[in-house]
Amino acid sequence: MRKEDKNTVINDLVASINEYSHFYVTEAGGLNAEKSSDLRRECFKKEVKMVMVKNTLLQKALEQVEGEFGDMYATFKGTTAVLFSNTGNVPAKLIKEFSKANAKPTLKSAYVEESLYIGEDQLEALCNIKSKDEVLAEVVALLQSPMKNVVSALQSGGSTIHGLLQTLGEKE
Repeated sequence: MRKEDKNTVINDLVASINEYSHFYVTEAGGLNAEKSSDLRRECFKKEVKMVMVKNTLLQKALEQVEGEFGDMYATFKGTTAVLFSNTGNVPAKLIKEFSKANAKPTLKSAYVEESLYIGEDQLEALCNIKSKDEVLAEVVALLQSPMKNVVSALQSGGSTIHGLLQTLGEKE
């Protein structure tokens, strides 16, 4: 590969790392053309960008990006695919589901929610990470719950008081 081509690939990787807030480094070797196409289709459906990269070019790209990624470099071996996403747990769920039937891809490392995750054993933890939208929905539900209780108490209390006053008025 010519130096100009390598620089283009590195610049594209830097742009993707800056564009997406999360990325997963996976072992994708051993997938035949059909399975590789299936994986790419699944990634497309879930709005995950999949890029096959050379390990040294990925390391050089990460060196140009702000952040501490040094612990990930040891995982850059073999055939590497990087999955970029703006939702932290989507690639983890995709890897988990797809690897049930195909044994690949496997997780090497990931950068999710400004934290590094190293090793295949971290996949379950990554699947359980809640996305920003899920956390916001939970906070809104928690905030609405007390208000709903107050409103329903006032509504039921109002009808009780009204019924009581009506009964007292009829007795006179």
